[in-house]
Amino acid sequence: GKTTLIQKLLSELDENVLVAKIFQTQLDEVEFLQAVLVEFGLNPFNAKKVELIDMLNTFLIDNFLQLKQLLLIVDDAHNLSLKVLEEIRMLSGLETRKEKVLHVILVGQPALKDMIEAPEMEQLMQRVRLRYHIKSLSENDTRDYVLHRLRIAGAKDPESLFTADTFPIIYKYTGGLPRLINTLCDTAMTCAFADNVHSVSVNLINTAVDELQWLPYAKRANKRRSEVSVPGGSETHGLLHDNAKSLTHISQQLGRMENLTPALSSISGKMANIESLLKRVVDALEGGRAGMETGEAKRLREK
Repeated sequence: GKTTLIQKLLSELDENVLVAKIFQTQLDEVEFLQAVLVEFGLNPFNAKKVELIDMLNTFLIDNFLQLKQLLLIVDDAHNLSLKVLEEIRMLSGLETRKEKVLHVILVGQPALKDMIEAPEMEQLMQRVRLRYHIKSLSENDTRDYVLHRLRIAGAKDPESLFTADTFPIIYKYTGGLPRLINTLCDTAMTCAFADNVHSVSVNLINTAVDELQWLPYAKRANKRRSEVSVPGGSETHGLLHDNAKSLTHISQQLGRMENLTPALSSISGKMANIESLLKRVVDALEGGRAGMETGEAKRLREK
C-alpha cells in the first residue's frame, strides 16, 4: 500500500528533485544522519554527529542555491525513535523566508500519528503542513485487489483460482491491508500447490492462517494498541527491561562470588603452604651450594 504509493511518487518526480529514501528505520540518530547523507551520495562514515549535521546542512544549502528541490522520504517511520524524530524536526527547520530547504515525507502505520501527537513532539507537529490517512481496503476491494494481482501475474481465469467464499475470510484476517493480503494469499497458494489442487478454498485459507499463526486482524490490532498505549512507552519498557536484566545478571554474579569465597580461602591456605615448602627447598639448595663452594675453596688452597 504505502510503499507502492512511494514508488509511484518517485516515478513522477522531476529531474531537479534530489531524493533521499530511508526504508530501514531501526536506527539511532547518528546512523540515521549517515543513512540520509549516503542517499544523497556523500561518504559520512568517519564523521561525528556534529560534523554529520554540518555536512548535511552544507549539502542542502549548496543544492538549494542551485535551484534543486530536496526531498527526504522515510518509510516505516513509526519505527523511528523519538530522538530521531527530533533530528528530523531540526532538519525541517532549515528554511528561507519563502520556503523549506528540505521537504520531508514520513510514511508509516497508525502508530506514527500517535507519536507525532505526543506532547514531547509538539514542535514537530507544528511543522506538519499536510497529513493523510490511507484507509485499508474494504471486503469488496480486497476481492478486486486479489483478482487484479492474479491477472497481472498472468492468470487467464483468476476467478477460478480462489473460491468466492474465501474473500470474507481473507478480509477477516488481513483487515484489507495489501501487504497482509499478499502474505496470506501467497501462503494459501503454496498450500494448494503442496496438496496438488488448482483452486484455493476456505479450508486452504484456514490452513494458511494456522501456518502464519494469525488471529483475526481486529484482535491483533487491539492487542498492539494495548501493548503500546503511550508513545515512547515501548522504549521506556525496553530500557526498564534491559536494566532489570542487568541487575539480575549482577545479582547472579555476586551470588557466584559469595559461593567462591570459601573455596578462595581454602586455595589461599594451600598457596601459603606451598610457598613455605618452596622457601625451605630454596634455603636447602642455597645451603648445599654454600657447602660445595667452601669445599672447593679448601681444595684449591691445598693445591
